[in-house]
Amino acid sequence: MDAIYIHIPFCKHKCSYCAFCSYVCAEEKINEYVDYLVREIKSFQNKDDCEINTIYIGGGTPNILSNFQLKTIIDAVKSRFKIAKDYEFTIECNPCLITKNQIENYKTLGVNRVSIGIQSLDDKQLKFIERIHNSEKALEAIKIVKDCGIDNISCDLLIGLKEKYKSFKKHLKMLIKLKVKHLSLYMLQIENGTKLEKIYNQDKNVLLDDEKCVKYYEKTTKFLKKFGYNQYEISNFALKGYESKHNQKYWINKEYAGFGMSAHSYLGDARIANADNFKDYYADNKKFVEHLTNAQKIEERIMLGLRNSCGINKLELKNLGYDINTNENFLFYIKKGILYEKYNFIYLNPKFYGVSNNIILNLLPN
Repeated sequence: MDAIYIHIPFCKHKCSYCAFCSYVCAEEKINEYVDYLVREIKSFQNKDDCEINTIYIGGGTPNILSNFQLKTIIDAVKSRFKIAKDYEFTIECNPCLITKNQIENYKTLGVNRVSIGIQSLDDKQLKFIERIHNSEKALEAIKIVKDCGIDNISCDLLIGLKEKYKSFKKHLKMLIKLKVKHLSLYMLQIENGTKLEKIYNQDKNVLLDDEKCVKYYEKTTKFLKKFGYNQYEISNFALKGYESKHNQKYWINKEYAGFGMSAHSYLGDARIANADNFKDYYADNKKFVEHLTNAQKIEERIMLGLRNSCGINKLELKNLGYDINTNENFLFYIKKGILYEKYNFIYLNPKFYGVSNNIILNLLPN
């Protein structure tokens, strides 16, 4: 195990589309949470004397924490784990909370990668999804992070908001001009129980339809490629050398430990999910602990491997009991150039990332 994820479930405001584990809470509640989170980190039991080379703090809104609260958490990590010299340390940030003092403090704590939740640079759409920043603040936040000496910046954007592609491309150009190293483009999902679900059910025209979303996605992948952004996963694009080392571990089934409410871990053959409410989390009640069968491992290898440039190891599948060469769909996809092989690895042609779900389902064992 060489990766750690830490979840901070607090926000200034709950966005209309958000179904993540996040809450708007008083400072006392945050202090209580940090205290328990520190205890959880320090009590972690691991068989190996592991060296951590990626740390990722997500949310919620991690930069809602005070400098002291974040330092308390990082000190706990450093007291329990050995940290590699060339580690990657990412923290997610809401642009409206970013300040020079905050980023300078992050640098002293070892943060070297910042992921900024921009979502859009269209002020009308930002207001629609109830983000608390505007486009001016988003661009200012990027400049603050860069001026403080953190050059490894990732920005999240949503596809599906009712914005003309010409405008969407213009905003991409702004981020490219600012030399943002990594872009994550996510299809906007209508999640159950969200405010956006209610709005969408009343009027389907408030968002782009599925066909337009796919067209935006396909145009964007071609556009970003012209500027040197490699699509190394379905939703992720990076300049050479700036791929997210932490997220790549998820996609190739590396072990990792998750701390905090709703955080997940993958240790040994077990997937573990922490509780997603304060009462159960503080009582150390897990949401689930699942020991994967070989059949589940095969399914995960295929589903994760074909979503990114790492691919699927055929020998690994065979060792788990599945010879993919016996799958007629596999042979058909190879013949049509939808899949291709290199040595013992199988890769999905990036042209078909937009329809990857059906391809993956057809490759699973019967």
